[in-house]
Amino acid sequence: MVRRIDRYIVRQLVVAIFFVLVCLTAAIWLTQSLRLIDLIVNRGLPITTFLYLTVLLLPQFLALVLPVACFAAILFTYNRMMSDSEMVVMFGSGVGPLSLARPALACALGVTVIGYAIMLYFMPAAYRDFKDLQFQIRNNFSNVLLREGVFTSVGDRLTVFIRRQNSDGQLFGILIHDGRDAEKPETLIAEQGALVITDEGPRVVMVNGNRQTRDTQGRLNTLYFDRYTVEIGTMQQEFAGRWREPRERFLMELLAESDNPDDVRFRNRLITEVHNRLASPLLTIGFAMVGLAALFSGEFSRRGRTARVLAAVVIVLACQALFFAAMSLAQRNVAAVWLLYLPALLPALAGLYVLVRRRRRPPAFADPASVR
Repeated sequence: MVRRIDRYIVRQLVVAIFFVLVCLTAAIWLTQSLRLIDLIVNRGLPITTFLYLTVLLLPQFLALVLPVACFAAILFTYNRMMSDSEMVVMFGSGVGPLSLARPALACALGVTVIGYAIMLYFMPAAYRDFKDLQFQIRNNFSNVLLREGVFTSVGDRLTVFIRRQNSDGQLFGILIHDGRDAEKPETLIAEQGALVITDEGPRVVMVNGNRQTRDTQGRLNTLYFDRYTVEIGTMQQEFAGRWREPRERFLMELLAESDNPDDVRFRNRLITEVHNRLASPLLTIGFAMVGLAALFSGEFSRRGRTARVLAAVVIVLACQALFFAAMSLAQRNVAAVWLLYLPALLPALAGLYVLVRRRRRPPAFADPASVR
């Protein structure tokens, strides 16, 4: 009978965890993906690439919402079972609080294992691909400039227009307005040309055109040319030499000693990220114990446990806020990294104490009708 009860509760919990996880992840994913809209609007990014970028962000969203989803599922499932008197019947048949909490703890452990898999492999792998692709998009000037029939701003004072581009990369109908020198703005028009990436930066080579400027008297000066080169910016750091953020690195890369100046400068962030990977999945167990302690403490009643449920929600929110505060503090002072484990371990120990204490005394019912 106990095994049958365990399977029943586990099924209810898994369905609830999946539902809450999908809802929370979708909400966060939609809000965060709006930040990438400019890649479509301003850089002409294909919708398929945009969707791929947003999918690469999912692992870090999942790692964030997994503990909350498990906590919410436990509250919903057990509270519903108590309201339907299922829990009262189970208590009446001799099943204790620890036995009833066992399916929730099993689910919490399973979610914790999934959380470690995400934090230790899937999140750094996906976020690394995301940052690499984002870097390529933002530093590939062809995505910015080679857009037919569109006036595109490159920086604050440079505007480029291209009428047509063929499959060989040749440009036709080029217009560039260069206002980087506020005292001598100039407009260049050419029949054709090409975008060339050099060590000094990207340049547009223009053929058969003219350059128009105005002198101090306001008179228009026109210079006709056969070939003219316009520098449109300076190349940023090379792709291979891009410093990888802590979230892009795997655990061994975070722990590895390095004499890279950026690694030395941000050493606290790297160490904090190591402990974040190890501590954040443990929040699932801590939050689960908070939910179980809130539901199994006090008396059972079909009239509701609103106060205890709200108290559990407040405690979980406080623990999550303390975790983020501990991360911020540890990035400034690495000696504070041990604080990352407290928001998970303290609620877990307190919840275990409540369940053990509850086991030592018979369940209290708010009214005789609740046991019928």
